[in-house]
Amino acid sequence: MDAGLSGFDWLAETFQATELRVAITVAAACLLIAVLLFYRRLQAWISNRSRPLYGDIASTVVLIGTCLFSLVIVLGVWGQTDEIYELSDRLDLSGAVVAQAIVSFILIVGSFIVMRFVKRVLDEVLGSASAVTDHQREVTHRVSQVIIWSVALVMILGVWIDDLGGLLVGAGFLGIVVGMAAQQVLGTVLAGFVLMFARPFEIGDWIEVEDNQGIVTDISIVNTRIRSFDGEYIMIPNDVISSSMVTNRSKRGRLRVEIDVGVDYDADIERAAELAEETIDDLERPLSAPGPQVITKQLGDSSVVLGVRFWIDKPSARRYMQTQTAAINAIKETFDEEGIGIPYPQRELSSRPDTDVPLAGVGATPDGTSSADEENGGTEYQMTEPEDR
Repeated sequence: MDAGLSGFDWLAETFQATELRVAITVAAACLLIAVLLFYRRLQAWISNRSRPLYGDIASTVVLIGTCLFSLVIVLGVWGQTDEIYELSDRLDLSGAVVAQAIVSFILIVGSFIVMRFVKRVLDEVLGSASAVTDHQREVTHRVSQVIIWSVALVMILGVWIDDLGGLLVGAGFLGIVVGMAAQQVLGTVLAGFVLMFARPFEIGDWIEVEDNQGIVTDISIVNTRIRSFDGEYIMIPNDVISSSMVTNRSKRGRLRVEIDVGVDYDADIERAAELAEETIDDLERPLSAPGPQVITKQLGDSSVVLGVRFWIDKPSARRYMQTQTAAINAIKETFDEEGIGIPYPQRELSSRPDTDVPLAGVGATPDGTSSADEENGGTEYQMTEPEDR
């Protein structure tokens, strides 16, 4: 090491002018910056003509070599090699320490190379799988990074520490204590990994969780963020999502819309259902397959309730509301043109003939009964008095 550094002492004697030393220092810095900017191109060039692993190794060697060369040149020009020697003596850096430092440096560089290689393999393997999303590939890459760096850290500690087993045992107990103290956080993190790989929903899906619904904007290992239709951003912990019922309205790429339409009892129900179905067929947004369907749902208090069902593709809240509004307006217009009434709620009040219960405020009619109509909020009341005894 001393011989290697002392071989550049002649630079300080050759370039004694401060201007020349500054110029050489700037040139060394520019060389290093140029390598930092173009070493990826070098890596791509070598990878295209040979194996990608060779490109990673060659570009890393060029980058590290340039860094060391620039450092040695700058130290030699400014005559700082003696300072390095004195620092080494004060710190008692023996040959064993230097060897350990070199091995640790090699392990760090090797970890970078292995990490790139693993990322490339994951991209090639998972990139061809249509069932794996970009988000899942990113999560897999992050997990592989954590594993690689953990192994590298253990190996580096093994180089510097003799009793590594005792250290690992202590770290294990510390991990148990931390895990018990952070059960909620760990549960949330585990739930986040389950959500990422189970894929109940993805970014951009329209979901409903308990009383919250909106568009998924981000999925992390801690929480899921959705944007509600009011423009609010809602952050839901992943453990809450994993323990709740989640409705994904855009999972299949289509969504059914249902509208309840009340028809007068005097109207032709089959004709009304046929008109409603033809009206939906004439709209642009509903899908033709499966086609619209009209069913008789119930005999209501004031009307026969028809259920008008149809499907839309690319479901979203805006598309859902626009299609529903267009369908309601079109059905109302068609029924008005065909003379089919959509009655408002009605209620008839009367008393039994064999009871003596008078209805107040009711006048007698020629047939012995009386009636009164009262409109209150769209409700019609008809009342009949009991016959005179």
